[in-house]
Amino acid sequence: MLTPFWGEFFGTMVLIILGSGVVAGVLLEKSKAQNAGWVVITAGWAFAVTLGVFTAKTFGSPDAHLNPAVTLAFAIKSGSFDNLPIYFAAQFAGAFVGAIVTYLQYLPHWAETKNAELKLAVFSTNPAIRHPIANSISETFGTLVLIIGIYAIFSRGSGGVTAGMGPFLVGILVWAIGLSMGGTTGYAINPARDLGPRLAHAILPIAGKGHSDWKYSWVPVIAPLIGGAIGGLLIRIAG
Repeated sequence: MLTPFWGEFFGTMVLIILGSGVVAGVLLEKSKAQNAGWVVITAGWAFAVTLGVFTAKTFGSPDAHLNPAVTLAFAIKSGSFDNLPIYFAAQFAGAFVGAIVTYLQYLPHWAETKNAELKLAVFSTNPAIRHPIANSISETFGTLVLIIGIYAIFSRGSGGVTAGMGPFLVGILVWAIGLSMGGTTGYAINPARDLGPRLAHAILPIAGKGHSDWKYSWVPVIAPLIGGAIGGLLIRIAG
């Protein structure tokens, strides 16, 4: 099972288990982490990215993208799109399965939580102020910073990254994006991270879950891909 598909699948699955898991811990009723706050959520997602990258590499993906927007960006940079179908399928499937694990992990807490919006927030992002154009701009810029940051971390111009340090630096990058740019939309910056768990929310028998907000769902999918494409063009020019 050491192949790029399984690497991206398991890496993205770990990303969602730990990322959605910290959101569940902070938001769901009777969790010991309830009300721990935004800094805990952003830190949890940062650690989730780091561990997800290590997992992806261990299971066979040398790229460890975990994110269709990142895959698209570096495909544009290289001019090769061969990995897109494999990586996209693995990332969306891994995110979906990771969301199911989160659901099972917090199984008794769904019925205890009466607020349907909090339950949905465990699985997918939603804007602080619903304004599709502004929300799309936020997701595009957040993803663009992610792409430029990843390129900067691993570029020769940075002086090189010591073996094993790359995933930690990418985690810090995601933490910074969450703290500085995530307050507007919850910083999906990853189509798989939002769409896979949102689909799981729609399918799973979550007590009192309400709707899955499909009206907004295109923003955290399309906008990050736009940001990834712009980032890919910029780093292609820079490289």
